[in-house]
Amino acid sequence: MNRFTLQLDEIKAAYAAEPNPSLEVRLERIGRIEKMIAANEEKICKALVADFGVRHSVETRLAEFQMVYQACAYTRKHLKEWMKPTPVDTPFFLGGSQAWIENQSIGVVGIMSPWNYPIQLALVPAIAALAAGNRVWLKPSERSVRTSGFLASLIQEYFHSSEFCVTTGGPDVAEIFSGLCFDHLFFTGAQEIGKKVMRSAADNLTPITLELGGKSPAIIDPSAKLKDAAASIVYGKLLNGGQTCIAPDYVLIAPQDQDTFITELQAVAQAQFSNPEELTGPIDDSQLAHWQYLANDAIQRGAQAIPLLRPDTQSSRRFEPIALINVSVDALVLQEEIFGPILPIMTTIDVTTAIAYVNSKPSPLALYWFGKDKANMNRILNETRSGGVTVNDTLLHATIEGLPFGGIGPSGMGAYHGKKGFDTFSHQKSVLEVRGLFGLNLLHGTKLVQPPYRKTIERLLNWMN
Repeated sequence: MNRFTLQLDEIKAAYAAEPNPSLEVRLERIGRIEKMIAANEEKICKALVADFGVRHSVETRLAEFQMVYQACAYTRKHLKEWMKPTPVDTPFFLGGSQAWIENQSIGVVGIMSPWNYPIQLALVPAIAALAAGNRVWLKPSERSVRTSGFLASLIQEYFHSSEFCVTTGGPDVAEIFSGLCFDHLFFTGAQEIGKKVMRSAADNLTPITLELGGKSPAIIDPSAKLKDAAASIVYGKLLNGGQTCIAPDYVLIAPQDQDTFITELQAVAQAQFSNPEELTGPIDDSQLAHWQYLANDAIQRGAQAIPLLRPDTQSSRRFEPIALINVSVDALVLQEEIFGPILPIMTTIDVTTAIAYVNSKPSPLALYWFGKDKANMNRILNETRSGGVTVNDTLLHATIEGLPFGGIGPSGMGAYHGKKGFDTFSHQKSVLEVRGLFGLNLLHGTKLVQPPYRKTIERLLNWMN
């Protein structure tokens, strides 16, 4: 703890020497992240394969590198505007006074990133924190040990430790890290770990952003085209082997559409992921054992498992993607976030029943709705709560830099991406410059209401009302 505290003191001292870096300095730092990734794409892809066993380079480029490049480009385009003071109207009784909001950097931001997207989910919040003028200290996940270690070495090569620092290590290091006196702590990961991080941060009253997860539903309206819905859900579910915090966790569908949907699901799964090299593997044996445990528990409780891929393409995968039907309400797969290639399918008779089911669960990080019936779509949007929504596809709302990304309730606290990320890591300082009317002392601030109180003040109050 002493070593970490001293290191944090050094970073804070560097920040104090440059508490409000210029636009040029901020953009240069963000540009270094972009150059770092561009120069090392192939090596990072190899590190990810070493961690996951199977991770196609195209998937990595789409889900990791492209998200980083997009965040850099969007920030570069808009940062000058974000940094400008925002004028605020003042009431007439303050005469010629002016008010505005200044965006001020907050200091040193701690980031605890997860293993499932170890590049994107470490660097995108770091880009936002640097854009806001802060220093960053990153603690990546130990479960993606090779990627985290390589990323740490790259950051140390491209940045001074007082600008962007990295510390690797296991749960003991994470526990110390979350208890440091940061100016803001940003955590992405599981809900149970998030609770521990929040408790540690509370000791220092450290402001915190939690990006968690939950059970994100995919609701298929009777007006939906089942083939298109199946294609989108399979992709969203099996991208990164299902190890995505906004992956569709389960499906709600009308009983009469279930069999046709399953047929379409199998067809598109085979079309998209028949190549074993294109379906990402579990991050480790613990994750594989968790998938097997969830599937076996559901089957033992009466669920039917339906393979999504043909037997002739199953030989080299460690876990076969499955759909589950007739799932008991007590099955763990309906209680816990799955985070893997298992898709429970539940039947609901109408939109009212679907809404009731979603609302009976903790608010999810994402929600997906498929259909053409605008009335039903509006009911879903208005009567359910979720961090974000994509209509007639999956995942894509998280790729729009102009949309805040974050959860609600147990799926998260706070948001980032684009301007929202800049705001998250900034202090919006309120400023009022008091001036008299027409440059005179007349109507100058508190002058009219200072004691002794006379009839003039009472008349003024009556007039203001």
